[in-house]
Amino acid sequence: MAVSAYDELPKNAANFVALSPLRYLERAAHIYPHQAAMIHGSRQITWREKYTRCRQFAHQLNQLGIGKNDTVSVLLPNIPAMIEAHFAVPMAGAVLNTLNTRLDAKTLAFMLDHAESKLLLVDSEFSTLAQEALALVKHQVIVIDVHDAEYDGAVKDIGFIEYETWLAQGDADFEWHLPNDEWDAISLNYTSGTTGNPKGVVYHHRGAYINAASNIIASGMIPRAKYLWTLPLFHCNGWCFAWTMAANGGTNICLRKIDTEQVFQLIAQHKVDYFCGAPIVLSMLINTPKDKQIAFNHRVEVMVAGAAPPAAIIEGMRNIGINVTHVYGLTETYGPSALCASQAGWSDLSIQEQAQLHSRQGVPYPLQDGMKVIDPETMEPVPHDGHTMGEIMFRGNIVMKGYLKNPKATEEAFAGGWFHTGDLAVCQPDGYAKIMDRSKDLIISGGENISSLEIEEVLYQHPAVLTAAVVAKPDPYWQEVPCAFIEVKTGHELSAEQLIEHCKQYLARYKLPKDIVMTEIPKTSTGKLQKFILREWAKQRAEQQTG
Repeated sequence: MAVSAYDELPKNAANFVALSPLRYLERAAHIYPHQAAMIHGSRQITWREKYTRCRQFAHQLNQLGIGKNDTVSVLLPNIPAMIEAHFAVPMAGAVLNTLNTRLDAKTLAFMLDHAESKLLLVDSEFSTLAQEALALVKHQVIVIDVHDAEYDGAVKDIGFIEYETWLAQGDADFEWHLPNDEWDAISLNYTSGTTGNPKGVVYHHRGAYINAASNIIASGMIPRAKYLWTLPLFHCNGWCFAWTMAANGGTNICLRKIDTEQVFQLIAQHKVDYFCGAPIVLSMLINTPKDKQIAFNHRVEVMVAGAAPPAAIIEGMRNIGINVTHVYGLTETYGPSALCASQAGWSDLSIQEQAQLHSRQGVPYPLQDGMKVIDPETMEPVPHDGHTMGEIMFRGNIVMKGYLKNPKATEEAFAGGWFHTGDLAVCQPDGYAKIMDRSKDLIISGGENISSLEIEEVLYQHPAVLTAAVVAKPDPYWQEVPCAFIEVKTGHELSAEQLIEHCKQYLARYKLPKDIVMTEIPKTSTGKLQKFILREWAKQRAEQQTG
C-alpha cells in the first residue's frame, strides 16, 4: 500500500519535543525576569532568581550523584524551597517525593524505604519527626536542613548542611536537559491505602505539563495571577499548581500554615486572585470573627475538592466575596481532573439550587480525555438517568503511570482500559456525574484521605476488642470524621478513652476516631459487617449532636 504524503512528514527536533513543565519555568524567567515568582513574608524572589536557584539546586543534586530515576523526598510546608524542589529535582532527572507532614514517623519511614529515597530536605518544624522516621529506615539517606525565616520555633539540625548555604555553592549556569521521554517519572505521591501500606503513585512529565495547563483553563485564570498557597503542596504536588503558576507567569504567595486572619490579610495585601483547598479551609474563613474579616473589591476564586461544599459554605463564601468552583480528582489523576463546570443561567437560581448543582463531581477537566460513569462488570456507560449506579472512571494523559513496585494493583486499577476510581456514582440527565458512595473504605476529613481499614487494624490490636468497624461520620467542621463501632470481648472492660490512648501509639492525630460507640455490630447471615447500617447510625449521631 502506498504511503500517504501526509505520513511522509516525520517527527524531527524542530517539530516534536518532550512535554515537561520545566519549560514553563525557563519561559517565565525569560519573559518575566523581574516579576515576583514567590513571596514569603517579607522575602520576594523574582522569576529570574528562582530559575537561577533551581539550576543551582539541580547542580548540587548532580554533585551528590543524584540523577535519572533517583528519588528525592521533602518534608516541607508551603515555603519557597518546596516550590523550588518541584523544578530542581526533575531538572536533575530525579523524581520528587513530597511527604505529608501530618503523618507519623512509621508511615514516613515506610515511604522513604519504599521510594529508596537518596536525599531528604527537612524543615526545622519537622526535624524531630524526620529523625524518628530516619531511625526506622533501612538505608542511608542524605539530609539537608531547611531554615525558614517565618518559622519561630526551636531549630534542631539533623542534616549535613543548611539549604541556603548548600544552594549558594551550586552552579547558576548548570546545563539541565528536558527528559528524553515525556513518559519519564517526575514525581511520586503516596496515597492513603485502603488496605495495608500506602501506594506510591507515579506521575510523568507529560501529565504534569498537561494538568498544569488544564488548571489555567478550568479556573479561567488571568495572566500573571496571584496565587495563595492554602493547599498543601504535598497533596498531589499542590494539584500541579506549582507548575501552573510558572506557565501562567504569576506569583506564588507562600503560607506555612493556615491562619485565617493571615489569609484575609494576604488576599487583601497582594490582591490574591486564586487559592485552593478542602471545604474545611472555606469553613474556617467563613467562621473568622467579623472584625478580623477584610472585604475584597477584586475577584477572588477558590477551587475546592475533597468533598462537595455544602450550600452554607457556597453562600458563606459568596457573602465574603469569593466565588467557589467544585473540582474532583484523586492522587492517581494528578489532583483535580473533573470539575462542576457552570452553565449559563445557573447564577439566576437560588443559592440552594446552585449549591445542589455545584455539589456534583461534574464533567472531565478541559485536557482530560475521558470521564464516565461505567458499570464495572460490563464496562458499559450507565444511562444518564440519575439512578443507575456505576463507577467513575477516567482515561487520558492526566492519569498516573501506575503504582510503584506494585504491578498487581496497577493492573487492577487500569482493567478494561480505564482508571477505576472506586467512587460509585450516577450520571444525571445533563451528563454530570454525582458520587453516591465510595466503594473504597475511605473517609475524607479536612481534605485528608483516611483509610477506615487502617484504623480498624489498630483497634483490633487492643486485647479487649472483639469486633471493630470504622465509618465516616458527617461533621460540620471537618466534613467527615472517623467513627468507630466496637464489640468488647466477654469478661473485658474497655472505655473510649483507653481505646483512644491505644490508637495514639500507632496513628497520626488526624486519623484518631472522633467518636467511639460500644455496641453490638449488625452483621449478615454470613457474618459480614453491615457498614451501610453503621453509616446510618453515624449520621443519626451527628444529627443528634448538632441538633
